[in-house]
Amino acid sequence: MTAKTKLSTALAILRAELPMLAGLATTAVVFTAGKAWSTDFSNLTLNAAVFVWMFAVMIWCAFGVVRHAEVLAGYFGEPYGTLILTLVVVSIEVTIMATVMLSGGPNPTLPRDTVFAVLMIVMNGMVGMSVIVGALRHRQQQYNLQGAVAFLAVITSLSVISLVLPTLTKSTPDASMTHLQAVVFGTLTALLYGGFLVIQTMRHRTFFTETRSGAADDAHGHAADYPIWVHAVAMIATLLPVVLLAKPLAKIIDFGLEELHAPTALGGILIAVLVLSPEGLTSFLAASRNQLQRSVNLSLGSALSTIGLTIPAMLAIHLITGTPLELGLTPVDAVLLGLSLFIANMTFSGAPTNILLGGVHLVLFVTFVVLIFNP
Repeated sequence: MTAKTKLSTALAILRAELPMLAGLATTAVVFTAGKAWSTDFSNLTLNAAVFVWMFAVMIWCAFGVVRHAEVLAGYFGEPYGTLILTLVVVSIEVTIMATVMLSGGPNPTLPRDTVFAVLMIVMNGMVGMSVIVGALRHRQQQYNLQGAVAFLAVITSLSVISLVLPTLTKSTPDASMTHLQAVVFGTLTALLYGGFLVIQTMRHRTFFTETRSGAADDAHGHAADYPIWVHAVAMIATLLPVVLLAKPLAKIIDFGLEELHAPTALGGILIAVLVLSPEGLTSFLAASRNQLQRSVNLSLGSALSTIGLTIPAMLAIHLITGTPLELGLTPVDAVLLGLSLFIANMTFSGAPTNILLGGVHLVLFVTFVVLIFNP
């Protein structure tokens, strides 16, 4: 290998790992020279600039994490591929919310708002856009009905138990759970999600793979640049800044919402956008390549993992630390959630998807956004 070739290879690796380098550099600055940025809010212009900088770097790092996760996904194959990607993305969400719950002032509704925002963005925004993108290029698209039904059955059950029932129970005066309810519901949620993973990866693995003959190649779009173990280490190193920057970012978000008199649910949406942006793009690209099954695995898998992992984790923190937690949705949000689940079950009822179904999901997503600012 010539010196010129070595230099070109080194520059290519450097460009590919810029998200990790930018994230680590930002983390170093924030926790040294920028310690006061998350405590002193006297300079609003500076605080706004720091928020944009940190948020942009964290999204960039999230895309970098997804890049390495997709290499691992291509190495292990489906359905492990999308499962790895989904678990990595949800781990970011759980870490951010846990950091927020354990630091600063209590915000008992933030986990609920974040989980609900993820469900609305995934079930309506991601699914709607993916169906439309696929329909514009391929008119109608097929998917594995058995896998979609399995996803939706578990999502519907767990979302109602976790987000709707706490509002209707009489044991507490608010939308929180009693200790007994938290232990039982959290355990059942984790067990059911664990059972689903066994079905997805072992017993009925074919439910979540492409069934069409002559289907497009399910390549994940990223070739391995290094040995697999190096990609795994790089993925963790790129994820680390997202985890460490969560706490100072949450403080700035809390101050900004209070200063702007913005809806508290907006904080959950910002976290959801941060977490889901790379996975949403991956889902759109899969649909455009006529890989709707992978798009379904990504979108519905994100919704299920958010409930199956985030809810038990938040309940555990609530029980161990006594941090206040309210998971029950307001009546309006509960109706919107029920309608979204109903439409999703119709969309994935066995018939090929088409552009009209995608439009219905986007209408529900816009309704969700409007109700945040004008409930």
